[in-house]
Amino acid sequence: MNEDYDVIVLGTGLTECILSGIMSVKGKKVLHMDRNSYYGAESASITPLEELYKRFSIPGTLPESMGKGRDWNVDLIPKFLMANGQLVSMLLITQVTRYLDFKVVEGSFVYKAGKIHKVPSTETEALQSGLMGLFEKRRFRNFLIWTANFDVNNPKTWEGLDPNTSTMTDVYKKFSLNQDVMDFTGHSLALYRTDDYLCKPCIETINRIKLYSESLARYGQSPYLYPLYGLGELPQGFARLSAIYGGTYMLNKPIEELVIENGKVVGVKSEGEIARCKQLICDPSYALDRTKKVGQVIRAICFLSHPINGTNNAKSCQIIFPQNQVGRKHDIYVCMISFAHNVAAQGKYIAIASTTVETCDPEKELKPALDMLAPIEQKFVSISDLYEPTDFGTESQIFISRSYDATTHFETTCDDIKDIYKRMTGSDFDFAEMERNKNDIFGDCQE
Repeated sequence: MNEDYDVIVLGTGLTECILSGIMSVKGKKVLHMDRNSYYGAESASITPLEELYKRFSIPGTLPESMGKGRDWNVDLIPKFLMANGQLVSMLLITQVTRYLDFKVVEGSFVYKAGKIHKVPSTETEALQSGLMGLFEKRRFRNFLIWTANFDVNNPKTWEGLDPNTSTMTDVYKKFSLNQDVMDFTGHSLALYRTDDYLCKPCIETINRIKLYSESLARYGQSPYLYPLYGLGELPQGFARLSAIYGGTYMLNKPIEELVIENGKVVGVKSEGEIARCKQLICDPSYALDRTKKVGQVIRAICFLSHPINGTNNAKSCQIIFPQNQVGRKHDIYVCMISFAHNVAAQGKYIAIASTTVETCDPEKELKPALDMLAPIEQKFVSISDLYEPTDFGTESQIFISRSYDATTHFETTCDDIKDIYKRMTGSDFDFAEMERNKNDIFGDCQE
């Protein structure tokens, strides 16, 4: 291990593995280490099921009703991929798709007044939705048409709303949309976690709604994809990419210290040996003294023997509980997959509810979601601290990722990856520049 490297990466979470793969493709000499014996770190998929029971200190043997332990791959952090989103682009560019198979998530739903409804994202769905009355449907339909036709380079399509100065509150007022419609538009289409976006320029929200609609257009069921055998397949895919381009991987390696000279990282010490480097990437757990805690997320992994009521017996879906519908400051999310994705025993479903912690009784904050999932056969609850870096690497050359938030998609993770890439290289992550022989992921996707 006493070698010199361009980049050392600590932790095998998805963020770290993608950056490791990208740096290897760029010709950097990369060493990737993790204190754990498995890939994925905080975002791992746990198998067999006995390991999950052990991790959450649940005593006794595995119940017979759960089937065989090896039939389960349980994600610790639930996320879906937007079909037209940034992570899919990264998978295509790097050709990691050759290692993965995907399945379309069957539905996207939103909670309103005790019931869940399919998220309307097309003009036809808007007119059929039970979320709105007749006049509201027409106004929302007009809003969707305006959004679809909006071209930032063509002021004629703006209809008097400047994308850089008009806020989303101005947009909603123009189309006379009420609070309920604002809730599911901002939180289920634009996928915001809070209402802070209302006072910001409308262009970002318009682009987010377009991303949702374009992702949905891939299949028509939902805008989301999910990898067979669980999310743990994603970091392993990028690890293989790094290895193909010369990256070295070491699991089960205790990290004793980061070696700093004159304020700059020069290496990592492990088991008495020092591997030297010019730059270092790591998750927050390897450099807590260079981060700050910004909140907590509660997640409840729930095993079910039934699909969720009101989802048309979907074997996979996302449900968003907008903050205003449940009297909160943050949304609640439910991400559900099942035996159809090779992550559970036959006839079993895994629903994971998550939200940003606001009170001293976090599990009670999930009650609207847990009530919707009942009856629950087995539940595993965890509370994770959220960290973000205070050291951005300008001087130290230590680049620390952010903790995974409560959302059920990877767009915020990809934003973090692009931010770290820019700080490391001084240039923006350019999808077009890195694009090589594309093998379209959608050719391999199973309906």
